[in-house]
Amino acid sequence: MNIGKWPALRQLTTNDPSGRGAAVKSARTEHLTPRTVQADSIAKSVCPYCAVGCGQNVFVRDKKVVHIEGDPDSPVSRGRLCPKGSASLQLTTGDARLYEVLYRRPHGTDWEAMDLDTAMDMVADRVIKTRREHWQWDQDGKRVRRTMGIASLGGATLDNEENYLMKKLYTAMGAIQIENQARI
Repeated sequence: MNIGKWPALRQLTTNDPSGRGAAVKSARTEHLTPRTVQADSIAKSVCPYCAVGCGQNVFVRDKKVVHIEGDPDSPVSRGRLCPKGSASLQLTTGDARLYEVLYRRPHGTDWEAMDLDTAMDMVADRVIKTRREHWQWDQDGKRVRRTMGIASLGGATLDNEENYLMKKLYTAMGAIQIENQARI
């Protein structure tokens, strides 16, 4: 038995008393490199799952996301991610990710595939119809020019600029019920 291969003995006999460096490396791990080294770029992002807004580093190679980890520069999470945030790579590369719009008709039980242009037209038509049906010019003799038929609840990971633009959009449509999940 070769005692020089024992990590505890290497830890005691080398310049690695804490056992966090060369003492714990085996011949196999000596030549491993982190998968993040091969990334072309690192994009800063925010975890999309909850209202905490943990920072993420998104590693990209050949315009594809290859790894996501916590951002140590984030004052919110300081490099830590919960299990859901740690698994957020699956949002971009997972086998279960859908690349088509699914629509379920009213009172329907099955989803049907629909192209994006048709879905966007359907949303626009419904917004216009709802605004026309629920538009209020006056209430109690006061000019209100609003609709109570449209409301917005923004996601928790929207930044200030995105929230500002959403507020402007919904206000321009006459909506007054505009809120953000992060405040609730």
